[in-house]
Amino acid sequence: MFDRRHPARLSRRRLLAAGVASTVFVPGTFAIGRSSMAAQEYPSTEHFWYRPQPKGLFVDSQNGNWAFAYTDREILLSEDNGRSWPYRAEFPDARHIVFSCIFKNGNVLFSALAKLYLSTDRLKTYRQITVKRPDGSDYVPHQPKDPRRPGWYFHSLTGVNTWEIDGREMLVWGNYCNVVGGAAPVNIYYSTDQGQTVKLAYQFGQNPYFRDNGSEGGGGTGALLGNPDNPLICRHVHDVSYNPAERAFYACTGDANRPEGFECHWLRGTYDAAKDRWDWKVLISAPLNSRYKCGGINFVDGKLYWISDANGPKPHDRGVFRCDPPDLTKPEKHELLYNPGVESGNMIIQDGVILASHCAPASPLATGFIVSLDMGKTWAQHDLKEFGRRSPCRFHRKNGEGWFRVDLRANWVTPAEMLFIKPKTG
Repeated sequence: MFDRRHPARLSRRRLLAAGVASTVFVPGTFAIGRSSMAAQEYPSTEHFWYRPQPKGLFVDSQNGNWAFAYTDREILLSEDNGRSWPYRAEFPDARHIVFSCIFKNGNVLFSALAKLYLSTDRLKTYRQITVKRPDGSDYVPHQPKDPRRPGWYFHSLTGVNTWEIDGREMLVWGNYCNVVGGAAPVNIYYSTDQGQTVKLAYQFGQNPYFRDNGSEGGGGTGALLGNPDNPLICRHVHDVSYNPAERAFYACTGDANRPEGFECHWLRGTYDAAKDRWDWKVLISAPLNSRYKCGGINFVDGKLYWISDANGPKPHDRGVFRCDPPDLTKPEKHELLYNPGVESGNMIIQDGVILASHCAPASPLATGFIVSLDMGKTWAQHDLKEFGRRSPCRFHRKNGEGWFRVDLRANWVTPAEMLFIKPKTG
């Protein structure tokens, strides 16, 4: 059926349907597509190889050798980097999945529409998870004006959402919402037991510009959403990341300058595991054309890295920046590593490789990537124009075979396709 509300998503659904029609999933066989080939056999730039999503399925997340994928009506799990998909289950809302996380033990937490699900037995079963408030009561999504647009309660713009802390895997993420899929309150969530329990870490206030009026992104009329007792408002969360040197989490939000104040904030949060309690402080609130409207927060050797998503009135304060965490609010102490010349809010750093992307609507490139293989000493930009106009986001850590996983979004956020990237290092 043609879905006029999500024209770009139609492309993904057609791709999946075409793959399913011509492919048979057989447990124990190599993955659909060409993933069993050596990296050198794939297309490449000077700095990395790349390969598109396998035919017939969308690989939504990965962790080590684990990979989670879906078709139009099924969810699938691999334990060998997508070479085979022995675990699968019927899931009628699969095409609505916009967030998933695989834990090291194989648990899979995933969302569809405004519901969150967990499987603990390699997709033999899955159950709905109800988020808990700090007082232990249930946090239940609002009743949407249009049931087809319940809001992106759990969608994340980032792929790195888990960290090993004191021997325990911890999941912390914020929802990127109020663009498509309906209006939603803005929250930061967490789990310390590999998805068995998901709780609210922080609730932003009620933003009068993103009420639930039944539209894709909300508007100035309709139900107010969010915490009525918190005056801090934003459109959505861009990123949450963890700094082990400080034992602290950093979050940044967007997007606009409002009469009530800025929506671009940086927050710093610490978690007391013994008391199961969070302490959050706003570090800075800034205009949308500044370096503080950003994403791609990474911590390497105690240093803070991020990439600017600045837009709005010129001049734009853009680039990849680095500083000591205590100097975040002191621009004069920031080091500009590279300015790609366009807005971007997505970046990952792993094993000395920095990989970031262009926001397609603002870029001269069709599908633009920014890369450094030496921690920012040298840089390059590449246009994978064969994918059309796409905004790469949701960068996942490399899998067991060294491939990053990346979403390709139509416009800047509408789900479309994905691909894998393997740096040419070593």
